[in-house]
Amino acid sequence: MRKLTQAALLCAAALPTIALPSLAQADECGEVSITQMNWASNEVVTNVAKFLMEQGYGCDVSVVPSDTVPAITSVAENGEPDIVTELWVNSTGKVFDRLESEGKIERLGKVLRPGGVEGWWIPTYLAEEHPELKTIEGVMAHPELVGNRFNNCPDGWGCRVVSDNLIRALDLESSGIEVFNHGSGETLASSMGSAYENQEPWFGYYWGPTVPLGKYDMTKVDMGEYKPEVHEANQTPDAENPGVSAFPAAPVLTAVTTDFKEREPAVADMLSKLHFKTSEMSALLAWKDANSASGEEAAVYFLQNNPDTWSQWLNDSARENLSALLNN
Repeated sequence: MRKLTQAALLCAAALPTIALPSLAQADECGEVSITQMNWASNEVVTNVAKFLMEQGYGCDVSVVPSDTVPAITSVAENGEPDIVTELWVNSTGKVFDRLESEGKIERLGKVLRPGGVEGWWIPTYLAEEHPELKTIEGVMAHPELVGNRFNNCPDGWGCRVVSDNLIRALDLESSGIEVFNHGSGETLASSMGSAYENQEPWFGYYWGPTVPLGKYDMTKVDMGEYKPEVHEANQTPDAENPGVSAFPAAPVLTAVTTDFKEREPAVADMLSKLHFKTSEMSALLAWKDANSASGEEAAVYFLQNNPDTWSQWLNDSARENLSALLNN
């Protein structure tokens, strides 16, 4: 990969040499299965976790391509995979809660902090030039400053339902703001990118961690306080009485089977500490996109450039096994 930084290449070259010391731990960690969901941030999370388990704890790790619902269904029916990475709990319905109450699965911690973020955004250069636009009231009072347009989600997305209800609750269009419903996620992202690169106004919905929020400096518009009952009601299409509420951060977890936690407590402890700030993951995804990197290469880039962060997740034995990379 031509655009990989020298540091990442050095790390990639160093990875195989670290395996030898960790063999001493092979009798302490056996076979481990871990999900890899079909989105970019999870590719990074899974590859970082896999590397640390293999090279730090001597685990024999198998990666299971999956998605949220199939992964949880497999845990319910088969008691595997051992580890479900980047589990968006709000996408599991009641299944995760049931498995947790039945003692089949345990949450180890938030792998993204504060979690998945959603909201209505403007470019930071716009917020700095016109601070009044940092609130929804300011945006509606000065629609011309945001280009008189709100960039809405595509039809069929959950965010479209919530945003449509917010638009009605605010009576947004009466302020002179046209609602533009994008036909795809690609056009929504490209509208942000085009405006940003030309330093033009932009106002619309987006979420993270994503490449655009890592690539472009955006400011979330203050929608007021988060009201759980209002937000829940706004998730119903054409809600009878839509209200105004901020978007909450969606909990995104690392979860493991209870059997795995009992079998591999040291590894479970490490996974409970493994986490990324949502904004940092967006920046990592932007690097991945700019360099046409794979999830594994992005994990290498993170490991090489953040040893002070991930070393704190390890126990003393694993830290010793990874000392070659830590001291590189």
